[in-house]
Amino acid sequence: MEGRRPPMERAFHMGPRGRWWNNPEFAQKLGLTADQQKRMEAVFQQARPSLMDLSANVRSQETAMEPLLGVDQPDEGKILAQIDHVAQARAELEKANARMLLGLRRVLTPDQWKTLQADEPKGEHGGRFPRFGPRGDPGSHPAPNNGPNPGPQ
Repeated sequence: MEGRRPPMERAFHMGPRGRWWNNPEFAQKLGLTADQQKRMEAVFQQARPSLMDLSANVRSQETAMEPLLGVDQPDEGKILAQIDHVAQARAELEKANARMLLGLRRVLTPDQWKTLQADEPKGEHGGRFPRFGPRGDPGSHPAPNNGPNPGPQ
């Protein structure tokens, strides 16, 4: 879903989901060279451990919120403090992701960047390529998009 993409990914319009620079069809469409693909993969591999750790920290901070909300008499001070921890963890993940996206963008020529922006899927289910996973997990492999999920009927 487009709205669930982190704000920096939406702002950068960084192409289809997943490691798109390794998709032969899309790489050809952009005119990526083998060197560019290698450099983009290096940017991703360098960022991946940090992104995975930061993503795990976000999940951990969100999980720490659950028992605070589940008690009979919630402590507002503790809950608000934990919200701050969650927000900080999300901000650190967002910044790390933005650094990676900027690194990927620096590899592209201006024409490739324009082509990439023009190919950005429009709408909630417009793209064929999923991003890094259901929650933006950079360790996930792209999965095929089998069309819109109609949801409960």
